[in-house]
Formats: sequence, structure tokens, C-alpha cells
Amino acid sequence: MNECETCAYFSYDEEWDCYVCDLNLDEDEYARLLQGHYAKCPYYRDGDEYKIARKQ
Repeated sequence: MNECETCAYFSYDEEWDCYVCDLNLDEDEYARLLQGHYAKCPYYRDGDEYKIARKQ
């Protein structure tokens, strides 16, 4: 499974008819992300809302 598929910023855009990253990055941050400077996305945030509830 791709890390993006479980990210809180990954959502469906009806206008483009596809899934996109909704993270608001500036131009420099976006360029570093696309150039592959990171092994994993540093902006990833787990989108599983029930993660804490399952631990209880």
C-alpha cells in the first residue's frame, strides 16, 4: 500500500476526477519533495481516525 493512500491530506478531487494531495506547500518545499530528497514523505499524517479508539 502506498503511504499516500493512508495520509490525512490525500483526498478525492471531483473537478480533476482523481485523488490528490491537499497539503499546502510552498514552491521550495514542493520542489524538494518532487526531486526525491526524502526517503519518506516528511509531511505524512496518519488519516486513521479510529487508531486511538482501537487501542482503548
